[in-house]
Amino acid sequence: MKGTGRLGGLLRRPPGPGAPRTAFAYLPFLLLCMGAVSNVLRSETPNPVVGGVGLFVFNTLYIFVVFRSFDPERRSHPLTIAALAAMGIVTFSLAITMHGGGWLMFIPLLSLACGAVLRGRWLAGTLVLLAGAGATVAGLRNGPLDAVTIGYGSLISGLVAAALLSLSETIVELRETRQALARSAVEKERLRFSRDLHDLLGHTLSVIVVKSEAARRLGPRDLDAAMDQVADIETVGRNALAEIREAVTGYREGSLGSELDRARDALGAAGIATVVRQSGPPLPSGIAALLGWVVRESVTNAVRHSGAERCEIEVSRTDDRIRLVFTDDGRGPDPVTAWEDAATGHPGSGLRGLAERLAAVGGTLESGAAPERGFRVTADVPVDSTPDLR
Repeated sequence: MKGTGRLGGLLRRPPGPGAPRTAFAYLPFLLLCMGAVSNVLRSETPNPVVGGVGLFVFNTLYIFVVFRSFDPERRSHPLTIAALAAMGIVTFSLAITMHGGGWLMFIPLLSLACGAVLRGRWLAGTLVLLAGAGATVAGLRNGPLDAVTIGYGSLISGLVAAALLSLSETIVELRETRQALARSAVEKERLRFSRDLHDLLGHTLSVIVVKSEAARRLGPRDLDAAMDQVADIETVGRNALAEIREAVTGYREGSLGSELDRARDALGAAGIATVVRQSGPPLPSGIAALLGWVVRESVTNAVRHSGAERCEIEVSRTDDRIRLVFTDDGRGPDPVTAWEDAATGHPGSGLRGLAERLAAVGGTLESGAAPERGFRVTADVPVDSTPDLR
C-alpha cells in the first residue's frame, strides 16, 4: 500500500524494535468491543438502536484519534482533544445505560486512546481519573472483580500506549540524528581532504616550478648542477605521491623537523636564504605535525609571491604555549589582495584552512605585514592541545 499526504507519511514511517509500525497497530484492540457487538446483534441490550449507533460513533472516534496521534502537530490539535472528549462521553454513556457487561471494555480502549494522545501531567491525571471512574462504574454494575479488572486494565493500557508511541518517536529522532551526524562526518572529511590536497599540491608544485626554472638556467653552463635539480624534482614528485596517498587514507602525520628541512631546500632552490631558530623542550608530535603544515604553507607563499631574499623561522616553547613565527623580507602583502581580505574577512584558502585547524585546538594564526618589511605568519598553540591530524 502506498499512501499520500500525511497519512502516506504515517504508513511509510520506518519502524523500530518494540514500537508500533503505524496507527494500524492499534486497530486490533477494537476486538475488545466484540462482546458489545454480540449484545447488539442478539438484541440483548436495553436499546439495540442506541447501542449500534454508539458502537459506530465510538469506533469512528477511536480510529480518528489514533491515526492523528502519530502526527505530533495533529496530536495536539484542539480537534483531536475534542474528539477524545467526545469518546469519553460516548464511552461512559454506553457503559452506564447498557448495564455494564461487554460495554465496560470501552473504558480501557478510551484509556488507550488517551495514552496515544496525551503526555506529561495531563496523561497521568487523565489515566488516574479514567481508572477510578471505570472501576466505580464496573463495581456498581458487575461487582468488585470487574471493578479491579477495568480499573487496572484502563491504567495499564494508557501507560503502554504512551510508552510505545514515545519509543517509536524516540527511535525516529535517533535515526534522524544518526543521519545528520553521518552527513556532518562526510562534510568534515571532504573539508579535510580538500584542505590537505591544497596544502600538499600547492607546496609541491611550487617547489617543482622553482627547481625546473633552476635546471633551465643551469643547463647551458653547468649540466651536472642542472641534473641535480632534475633529480630533486623527481624526489619531490615521488614524495608528493606518497603524501597524497596518505592524505587520501587519512593517516598522514607530518613532522616539523622534516618540514623545516624541506623549507630550507625549497627556499634555497628559490634563492632565498633561510635561518631557523628553535628553543625550548621538544614539541608533542601532534602539535609538531600541525606546525609543520604552517611551515609548508608559509614556504609555498614565500616561494610563489614574496620575492624575498631572506626568511626566518623561529619556534619557541614556554610552559603553556608553543609559538612559530615565519618572516620574510619580501614585498609583503599585495595591496589589492590585502584590501579584499580585509573587506571580506576571508584570507587566502591555505591560511584560512590553517586558521581553522589551529582554532579547533584553541590556537591562533595571524598573518600580515612584518614590522619592518615583508610578510609574517605567527602561529600560537596551547601545549596541552591534541590536534586532529586527519
